[in-house]
Amino acid sequence: MQLPSNPDEERDLRTMMVADHGVDPSPVPGRRKPEPKPTGTGWRDTLVWCGVPVVIILLLRVFVFGMYAIPSGSMENTIMPGDRVLTLSLAPKVVDLKRGDIVVFKDPSNWLRNEQSDSIFGKDRLIKRLIGLPGDVVECAGEGSPVTINGVAIDESAYIRPGVAPSSFPFRVEVTEGHVFVMGDNRSNSADSRYHQDDEENGLVPLEDIEGVALATYWPLRRIGALDSHHDVFADVPGPDSVGL
Repeated sequence: MQLPSNPDEERDLRTMMVADHGVDPSPVPGRRKPEPKPTGTGWRDTLVWCGVPVVIILLLRVFVFGMYAIPSGSMENTIMPGDRVLTLSLAPKVVDLKRGDIVVFKDPSNWLRNEQSDSIFGKDRLIKRLIGLPGDVVECAGEGSPVTINGVAIDESAYIRPGVAPSSFPFRVEVTEGHVFVMGDNRSNSADSRYHQDDEENGLVPLEDIEGVALATYWPLRRIGALDSHHDVFADVPGPDSVGL
């Protein structure tokens, strides 16, 4: 069979062959076979997919979340020695503090001078439960008596370490503007606001020294879980139930 020399005739001949014998896999004369697109990942894509998540995590770690190792037993059994705690940072000032919140704060007036075992990982940071807000009157008649806030007794059995009294000695504190009153859940082993009423802050913690609210324990694995603020314990206390920074 004589092959035509004209390209148009070649295409017509091919069309006839396809009609007679099925699809011809050979390329159409006069057309270039399309080149496959590269499927590999470039260094820019790698940088975007790997670098951006790392930056986001670092920003969240610096500005939103804090992580602390707890060496002391002042918050037993809520937080045990060796627990690592995740906190929500108050730096963005988007969270209002409430009675019952577990807060991490800078040592206000050398509380740790004689209580180094109570510091967080060797730093000048402590962790306690917020009991009194600015304007509150927090008091206790001593062994066997409950803590009262603005004259209302609160039932702290949900978080105080079993077998430990709300306070083994009497006290009465008026919480001043810009400060809060804090206590440990293990009242028999917590040098908290009760013990520092003769310091320059009268045992109170300045709001500006509070760095975060504890959300959960994340280590060890067997201790992973959310930390309860028990806001319901303070539901009947009169007066403002929160304060912003």
